[in-house]
Amino acid sequence: MVTQYKNLIGGKMVETGRWMDVINPANEQVIGQVPVCGKDELDEAVAAARAAFKTWKNTPIEERRAAIMAISGAIKENAEELYRLLTSEQGKPHEQARGEIYGAAGMAAAQSTLSLEEEIVQDDDTRLMRVRRVPVGVVGGIVPWNFPVMMAIQKIVPAMLSGCTIVLKPSPFTPLTTLRIAELIAAKVPAGVVNIITGEDDLGPMITSHPDIDKITFTGSTATGKKIMEGASADLKRITLELGGNDASIVLPDADPKKVAEQLFWSSFSNAGQICVAAKRVYIHEDIYDELSAAIVEYAKTVKVGDGSEQGTGVGPIQNRKQYERVIELIEDAKANGYKFLLGGDVDPSGTGFYVPITILDNPPEDARIVAEEQFGPVMPLMKFSSEEEVIARANNTEYGLAGAVWTGDPERGVKIAEQLETGTVWINEYLHLSPFAPFGGHKQSGFGAEYGKEGLKEFTYPQVITVRRDNVPA
Repeated sequence: MVTQYKNLIGGKMVETGRWMDVINPANEQVIGQVPVCGKDELDEAVAAARAAFKTWKNTPIEERRAAIMAISGAIKENAEELYRLLTSEQGKPHEQARGEIYGAAGMAAAQSTLSLEEEIVQDDDTRLMRVRRVPVGVVGGIVPWNFPVMMAIQKIVPAMLSGCTIVLKPSPFTPLTTLRIAELIAAKVPAGVVNIITGEDDLGPMITSHPDIDKITFTGSTATGKKIMEGASADLKRITLELGGNDASIVLPDADPKKVAEQLFWSSFSNAGQICVAAKRVYIHEDIYDELSAAIVEYAKTVKVGDGSEQGTGVGPIQNRKQYERVIELIEDAKANGYKFLLGGDVDPSGTGFYVPITILDNPPEDARIVAEEQFGPVMPLMKFSSEEEVIARANNTEYGLAGAVWTGDPERGVKIAEQLETGTVWINEYLHLSPFAPFGGHKQSGFGAEYGKEGLKEFTYPQVITVRRDNVPA
């Protein structure tokens, strides 16, 4: 019998009587059902959040931290159950799912230590002027399907810590692990502070336009982010948008191909390439292009593509059919244009599961769709460059600006290039590293605002200035 998972509203686990199926992308079998929420359930969740906000905003920060640590502990204590469930709904291999679950627990614990201190801007005989941060109110969080648990935590935790309450909507493709966490924390967090509801595509716009939601925090595509920004403008909701990327990795000629090949591979193919900050364009200096591209291909041949629950799988399936078909479309476009493949490119759409073989292209042109668009799949275009000036211009020639990387034997040289890249994050000689204490956000059309660190926490607050005139006391 298929397990039915309930929603968390006002501290209680509830259902609607209407259900939608959740599919395992490895075998296309139904593995669970979740409630379909509409306007009535959303109104109920928002009302619960609004009622809880009156108390929660005045709750001492030590108590807020304790509630967040309870969430972290619940995730860690149930990690094995949670990561296996995550693999079954998302597709990523067990090792990567385990990393997401423990990473979410660690992220919650680390972020709970953040604080926003009051700032004294004037303190003299005339006046005392201080700036404090006050919570925005009720937050609407909308989470994608590629890192459903981590993305949920990075919205729930700063909302709670700042004194806000939240109504969270998981992706309809990957809601199961988040709802299981909701069940685990229902008695650990004051009723109404965290509400988690599921629904179909129409639920997101209802959240965005709801008059009693004060802020939207969204992770997903740039196209959807624009719609959310438009919808939130009606009543000037605060927004944080973490959107798409077409991240470039630049490999300088002094990099050792033998040392960087495996790392470059995983910078593109972790989570089957379904990471907003994955390396989606890899620029290799012409002096080492042939050697490094061959080394990447040889390593790729050792990586198993398959069901994430099976021993030894390195790359799992694409998470859902729509994205699977989009990746196939980009590969077919590359074939139709005669681009050279170093590996992969042959997809069997008649098989069971949304599997795309590891695919590596040899020096396609900049205007190729496989280069210019965000693939979000296990596809890696390798391109040659001859000068730093040229590759910086090519890397920046995109509407996106989320992240990038430079690989070099000379880190100082790498920093000089990094400072010229139009992205929110640049790594030197590593990839996919995010810190709970450093802001993460995109430039250009990759986002609006930031997550993580004090900058991310500020996104859930307003500044309030209180001024006391000292030389004019009417007494």
